[in-house]
Amino acid sequence: MTISPSKTNRGFAVIVALVAVTVLTLLAGAFAYSMKIETRLAANSNNDERLLWIGRAGVERARWILALEGQQPFSCKAQIWAGGPGMGPETNNSALAGISLDNYEVGEGTVTIKITELESKININRADTPLLQAVLTAQGADAGDISVVSDSILDWLDPDDGTRPAGAESDYYQGLNPPYYAKNAPMDDISELLLIKGVTLPMFKGGSDPNAPAPAFQQHRLGFGNTPGQAPSYPFGLADIFTSFSGGLVNLNTADSKVLSALPGMDNATVENILKFRAGPDGAEGTADDTPFTSVNQLAMAGVNSQAIPQISRYLTTRGDTYEVHATAEIGDYKREFVAVIIRNGPEPIIVRFYWK
Repeated sequence: MTISPSKTNRGFAVIVALVAVTVLTLLAGAFAYSMKIETRLAANSNNDERLLWIGRAGVERARWILALEGQQPFSCKAQIWAGGPGMGPETNNSALAGISLDNYEVGEGTVTIKITELESKININRADTPLLQAVLTAQGADAGDISVVSDSILDWLDPDDGTRPAGAESDYYQGLNPPYYAKNAPMDDISELLLIKGVTLPMFKGGSDPNAPAPAFQQHRLGFGNTPGQAPSYPFGLADIFTSFSGGLVNLNTADSKVLSALPGMDNATVENILKFRAGPDGAEGTADDTPFTSVNQLAMAGVNSQAIPQISRYLTTRGDTYEVHATAEIGDYKREFVAVIIRNGPEPIIVRFYWK
């Protein structure tokens, strides 16, 4: 049987046409997908810009709330910045009456703000040896770790290269892998503690090391520190206690029991008396009947031992003026969280940090 050249050419042409159609189809699909990606990127870019301004609007709203509430001589959990109902003038013919921190409408989206007072924690950059050792003792740190960690923190913060008896400076950190230098300056972020000699992740975060081997038999805590072979376990972390940014004193009205119990001179009875006093008649904090401290001198009225008051009061205040604001901006399915630090020093609070988390 003989195949004519014309039939061969027609068959080849069909194959070429099919290949061309397939290639063009793939190119068209790729182009369409590319256009879809470009459109999505353009939409995301547009949303990023809008979310930025919505987040900034949330921070400005927080600044306005803090300015109005700053007219009171104290700050506490019942105030609106903390999500409470407000106190006194805030609930009577005030611009803050009935205000909400959640889902505030801004343009096409909404913003939810959460405000945390940084004076509710201890400023690590202002801590002295007695305070650091009291925190570590309250945490249940081993006796051998207390002096190492407290001295090493102070060596990290001070501007010189002199090493405290149990501390560490750059010569120690240069021997690590990878090597680094002691900061010799205030901490910008509390996570810097993880760089300091003696500080472990469980100590920083609380709890115990999940990778530590389990003991062969049940171990019991024998007073101070840990029994031999027992993995350290901490009821709270240093991150729960310290902040790197605040006015320096701890607010009696907003510090939790962990922070209060970590202060020198505090015991369980003193902490309980403070919490009971400020909670008011109903015993619940953050409600309209709260009775916040307006002066540190009221510690005696709260039933605190008069002999302990001079030691305790040097670390305390009744008002906070440094706040961290988390503003969560939303447009439809798009969401972004922004963080700011606001200082309330005068009638107009100022924003000193603003960044996207």
